[in-house]
Amino acid sequence: MAGEIEKKLEGMGLSLLPPGPPGPFGARGVRVGNLLFMSGTGPRVAEGQTPWKGKLGRDLTTEQGYEAAKAVGLSLLTNIKAEIGDLDKVKRVVKLLSMINCDPEFGETPKVANGCSDLFISLWGENGKHGRSAVGMGSLPNGIPVEIEGIFEVSD
Repeated sequence: MAGEIEKKLEGMGLSLLPPGPPGPFGARGVRVGNLLFMSGTGPRVAEGQTPWKGKLGRDLTTEQGYEAAKAVGLSLLTNIKAEIGDLDKVKRVVKLLSMINCDPEFGETPKVANGCSDLFISLWGENGKHGRSAVGMGSLPNGIPVEIEGIFEVSD
């Protein structure tokens, strides 16, 4: 049965994918007390697939990067649910680190990262507002344009 957060996603026309396998170290995230530290993830639109490849400012536009970051947000939500069982247990989005694969001259990393941030704020309102870094990278795994990791306050 879908909780409140998943119903909000459905109302936006969005849905979670089945979780992918855990990373090479065997954990999508680690819980310490009431904090959940989620590993970085990239965008997926279907199992193992992403329509976005390449660098922002060269291969992709800022708008495409925004959509990729929104898809990363959905991947994070999928992984959070796999770790704690219910997205309604997330009480606050604490911090996001957005890593943007881009040309050195690309200066719109915050606009790209907004794809994930806007999604989380629309789901949790004031509790979705978070600390954030949006940094440019020379490369990311498999040519993905965006990878995001996060810290979340959760309840039992």
